[in-house]
Amino acid sequence: MPVFARSHVRSAHLKLANVVRVAELVLTTVGESSRYLSLIFVGDRRMRSLNKRFRDRDKTTDVLAFATCDARIPAGGSTKSSSLGDVVISFPAAMRQARDHHRRPDEEIVSLLVHGILHLCGYDHERNQSEARRMRRRERMILAQLGRVPGLIGPLKR
Repeated sequence: MPVFARSHVRSAHLKLANVVRVAELVLTTVGESSRYLSLIFVGDRRMRSLNKRFRDRDKTTDVLAFATCDARIPAGGSTKSSSLGDVVISFPAAMRQARDHHRRPDEEIVSLLVHGILHLCGYDHERNQSEARRMRRRERMILAQLGRVPGLIGPLKR
């Protein structure tokens, strides 16, 4: 289950090895441990640009997920060892939300990672209220299984 992670954020030192371990645990939990995942951390400007280009929404957002194949293919299908997709997380948005929700920044990043991976697995909270509840339940279950994660962020750079 290779997870490829990179950061385009200069204001913080992300501990990418720890981020990769958490992403691998999430992939195992959702039954996608043999799929590839690309994880990218960006700033608000890049996230706004991606959101505008791919969703026609001219504002930043916290997380975007880009599936590389149909998430509804049953387990054991021909794409089982292929890429699941890309998850893009806005580091500044994650820090703002952590502050607003009174959570540790690491917890917010893990929450956004889980949210993005669930989107890649076919969950879509924007479809309807029932799907939104289903996705929230799954997120809570995964986060509870993960428990406290190792530090993901080093000292913030000024």
